[in-house]
Amino acid sequence: MTSTLSIPEKFKDPQTGDLKVESLLTSYSELEKRMSKIPSVPKSPDEYCINCDHGYFGVDAQMNKKLHEKGFTNEQVQVVYDLAAEKLVPLVFQIAADYSAEREIEKLTSHFGGAEKWQEISRQLLAFGQKSLPADVLETLSSSYEGVLALYGMMKGEEPGLAGQSEAKGAKQGEMELQSMMRDPKYWRDQDPSFVAKVTEGFQKLYGKR
Repeated sequence: MTSTLSIPEKFKDPQTGDLKVESLLTSYSELEKRMSKIPSVPKSPDEYCINCDHGYFGVDAQMNKKLHEKGFTNEQVQVVYDLAAEKLVPLVFQIAADYSAEREIEKLTSHFGGAEKWQEISRQLLAFGQKSLPADVLETLSSSYEGVLALYGMMKGEEPGLAGQSEAKGAKQGEMELQSMMRDPKYWRDQDPSFVAKVTEGFQKLYGKR
C-alpha cells in the first residue's frame, strides 16, 4: 500500500528522500519545551493559588468553580481577582461612603428639627469652622454626626475649644490622632463597633458632647 502522507522538506534527506529521524526528534523536543511553558488549567478549582494580600477580600470557592468550568488558568483567575481589587472595591467603598453620608445627614436633620433648620445651622457651622479651625480639622469634624455635634458645641461656646497655647497644642495632637484613626481600615472599611466608639469618644472628649 502506498502512503498518501508526504514528508516535509525539512525532515527529508535531500539525497535519498528518506525521513531524517534526528531532525524530527529535535523539532518534537522543541515543541514539547514550548508547550510546557503554556499555562495549563488545574485539575480542580481547589488547585488555584490566588494572592489576596491586599486584604479587601479572600478567595471565593464558588467563583473559582465557575472560572474553572470556563477553562481559566491560574494566571487568568489571578487577573480577575486583581481587577476586582483595583476597580470594584473602590466603587463599593464609594457607594458605602455615600450611603453613610446620607444616613449621617438624616440623623442631623432629625436632631436639629427638620431640613430647613439643619440647612441654616449647617451654613453657620461652615462659616464658624472656616473662621476658627484649620481646614483639615473642619473636614474631619464635618464627616460624621458626632463631629458635627462637637463643632456645634464649640460654636455655641459650650467648650473653651483652643483658647490657651498649651491647650491648643494638646488639641492639635488629639486631632491628628483622631484623623489617623479615621484613616484606619477598621474605621472606614470594617466599621468595627469598638474602634468607631473610640473615635467618637475621642471627639467628645476633645470638643465636648452636646
